[in-house]
Amino acid sequence: MSEPFRSDDLTAVLAALAGREMVVVAPHGTVNTGVVAGGQRQTTVGGPAEDGGSAAPMRQGPVRSGRLKSARRCFVPPPGFEEALTALDSGIVVLVGEQGSGRETHALNLLAHGSEEPVLVQVDGAVNISRWGPRGHGVHGYLVMEPPDPLALRAWDMSRLEGRLAEVGARLVLVLAEAPGLVAALEDNLSMPVVRHLPPDPRQIFSAHLSDGCSDAGACAAWLRSLEPGHHGELLPDGLPPRQAAQAARTVLRLGVASGVSGSEVARHLARTEGPEILARAQADPALLAHLLSLCVYGGMSPGVVQERAEDLLRLLAPSEKREPDTHSPRGLAAGDPVRPSPSETLRALGAHRVRRPGAESADTVSFFWPAVTETVWEALCRDRPDLMPLLHLWLAHPGHEAEQVERAGRGAAAMAAATAGRSLEHLPDLASASSPAAPFVAAWCLGTAVGDPVAGQQAGELLDRWSVAAEEPLRSVAAHACHPDCGRVPESQALPLLRHLVETQRHDADMSLIGVVMAALVRHFEVGDSAARADVLRRMLEWARSDGLLGLVAGLVCPNIAGTDLTWWCEQVLSGAELASCAVELVGHALDEPAAFPAMRDALIDWASEADGAEDRARALSRLLDALVAARQPGFLRWLLAMGRGPEGLPGKDLAARALTELRGDAAATNTD
Repeated sequence: MSEPFRSDDLTAVLAALAGREMVVVAPHGTVNTGVVAGGQRQTTVGGPAEDGGSAAPMRQGPVRSGRLKSARRCFVPPPGFEEALTALDSGIVVLVGEQGSGRETHALNLLAHGSEEPVLVQVDGAVNISRWGPRGHGVHGYLVMEPPDPLALRAWDMSRLEGRLAEVGARLVLVLAEAPGLVAALEDNLSMPVVRHLPPDPRQIFSAHLSDGCSDAGACAAWLRSLEPGHHGELLPDGLPPRQAAQAARTVLRLGVASGVSGSEVARHLARTEGPEILARAQADPALLAHLLSLCVYGGMSPGVVQERAEDLLRLLAPSEKREPDTHSPRGLAAGDPVRPSPSETLRALGAHRVRRPGAESADTVSFFWPAVTETVWEALCRDRPDLMPLLHLWLAHPGHEAEQVERAGRGAAAMAAATAGRSLEHLPDLASASSPAAPFVAAWCLGTAVGDPVAGQQAGELLDRWSVAAEEPLRSVAAHACHPDCGRVPESQALPLLRHLVETQRHDADMSLIGVVMAALVRHFEVGDSAARADVLRRMLEWARSDGLLGLVAGLVCPNIAGTDLTWWCEQVLSGAELASCAVELVGHALDEPAAFPAMRDALIDWASEADGAEDRARALSRLLDALVAARQPGFLRWLLAMGRGPEGLPGKDLAARALTELRGDAAATNTD
């Protein structure tokens, strides 16, 4: 004779057969009258737990009506929506996509499709789907977000679920996070198609939300037309998450579609909100903060550069944390280190994205969706965390050896100067003197950029004045490099006096490489300047040429270099007969008189003669220049004429030089006769 059922056995049977229903277990009791006796209890039953223990409470509940209405009202079907609907005819769809790309909205609209008042239930992702089943009739669809081990599911699990769902007339969407190889593995395991979720076009999402919130359809359409095609990417870049595209539309509505606000202005409004929010999220996580600041400085460069610089900053922010990989730890993490988020998760948390370009992997870049976020992050950081300023300047002093990284580091320091009204420049001497070959160049980029800022410009200019006459060579070097027009925005009217101070105060026993930096800056100012700027350079070089010592030598050495720049401009000045013509003549004569500058000036005149061959205006300008030099009768010019006479036949300018020499000798003979 078999043993009678015990109450515990009955509970187990009920748990195996029932869904997530509340079952009253009351042996020997009259339940419907409310009178029970002996061992009664109320138990929530469900599938047995995975560890074989007692059943755990089922965690699921209805999708809030407000959330569902919002998801449906402005829904833009993403690529693959029709494919997913077709797949859902079987009862189940597996949807795989990146977090934050609108997967949940996609899933809700799949489940609600075709129903005016759908009843949808969301099931906790921690539920063991292989043991789960729908409650009963009355629910149109179930949503499960990111079950922990989707690869544990098998085809028979899906078959069982499809049968249960068909019985109750419901459907199920499983939403999974994108991972390498996941789609192929799921298709093999489940023997069913897996739909890859791709985010919809952010422009379509933006338009849908803008139209939904704007009562004046005409004004809304006009605003959309006013968003120039070239400016779409500034406000709505490719890959912008749906949430941010909707946020952009709400911002336009708040500012007023009829207010005339432009897409650029909207992007700046969004950045002013986004920047402080991102910084607030990063404050509690040194790794995220390091990546945020690296992105602020090196955004637009390769992911490798941003990651490398973030790791360097993290070592300064959290020096006690272990960073060396431990081969005994899973995934190569240091022992005891927390699991770090993936690069895509980090970028998503920072409102940034990876811009993939055709070709090599190194061509990819990372940046904020709205680049103006950088400025607002610096403002919030400098306001809320002034304690980080010394550490950040130390970090920026070691940017790597690439020229663009050095420039970015300098601009980062300048951004802090702008955000602090110049106060952070007190840390620049430490940066400039850091034990890094790039440090002086970083400091130069900082000053060269900050000097043009309306707030920090005065402090940056005062620092340049002091450093141009400083005794410390590193500070003088910074000032010289900052005056180079390719290193910021120091105008020639400010740069040329600073360069003169550097030359005048240069000690003869000091490193003369600084003079090379000064000359390169002078030549570059002439090359990139307009006609007025070039005239200013010529006048100042003439002042230097009339001075004794190092100033005169520098002017002589610079002249041949600028003489080879834009020959058309030079010819115009010589033929004009104005002040600049005599200035040019005197500078050329001075350069020929300087032994160190003579070879370069000789060759520059030969090049001029070569280009004048067959060009009437250039030939006339060169002839007039030589006539003026004959009249000046300077020894360096006579040396040039003699050198040309000894040159080979066919040397450009040889005939002109011979005629000039004859004229010079004739003038000399006439003078002697008199």
